[in-house]
Amino acid sequence: MLKRKDAVLINDPDPFHSIVPYVMPKRTEAEVSTTATLDITKLLKFINKHNKKEGTNYKLFHCICTAVAKMIYHRPKLNIFVAGRKYWMRNDITLSFVAKQKFEDEAVETLMTLTVKDDMNLDSISKIILGDVQKARSAGNNSLDKTMDFIGKLPRFVLEIFFWILSRMEYHGIYPEDLKKGDPNYTTCLLSNLGSIKADSCYHHLSNFGTNSMMITIGTIAHDETTKKDTVDVTVTLDERIADGFYFAKSLKLAKYMIEHPEMLMEKISDPVPDEV
Repeated sequence: MLKRKDAVLINDPDPFHSIVPYVMPKRTEAEVSTTATLDITKLLKFINKHNKKEGTNYKLFHCICTAVAKMIYHRPKLNIFVAGRKYWMRNDITLSFVAKQKFEDEAVETLMTLTVKDDMNLDSISKIILGDVQKARSAGNNSLDKTMDFIGKLPRFVLEIFFWILSRMEYHGIYPEDLKKGDPNYTTCLLSNLGSIKADSCYHHLSNFGTNSMMITIGTIAHDETTKKDTVDVTVTLDERIADGFYFAKSLKLAKYMIEHPEMLMEKISDPVPDEV
């Protein structure tokens, strides 16, 4: 029987999905992407109110991470990935992102991961992200950065053999667990906060390496003087093999609802969502 340490095999998928990994064996062949505009007018007021009153340091990025985490929890097909032509349900919900040590062209980028627990909410997720980023910037890099630095110095022919071996190990579900730790290619969703560097959201490809099935980029905040509304664009790229368009559309609708009703972000990830969504 096929086994993995990070996920459970989905037995007997429907006939269509059982053959899709053979028709589209690569994740990059099965990408779908869409850009959504989120109304964050209430959310920014919510953030400002809590930060002033409670001395917290909530950011727009923290709120979107929380909404994405809760969306995945209540829409579990988003936590599926395809590996070895089989469908797997991930054991945990994991988010990843990149933190620059300084806002400079040559500054080192540090990869960060967050494992979501059922009882988390905006407050706990915000503190973890802030704490991890601070630690990474103080330490300079993490263990994965050091590993990549070592591997990257190997001769080209050695690297080609090394990654070919890793790809076969991944296909058979025996990829080394130590190499997965901190690797955004092995998380449920990779988020890129482009707004922090004053850039717009954009399409970002998935990777054939690893198991990541979802990529989200977040743009800059826009203010409309006519409507007095604040908005932000987010672009989502998904592996269409894990679910159908109807499922994806309902999932994004849930995330938008939570952003427009920010009080939901203070509830536990596992707390139910309104039936009207």
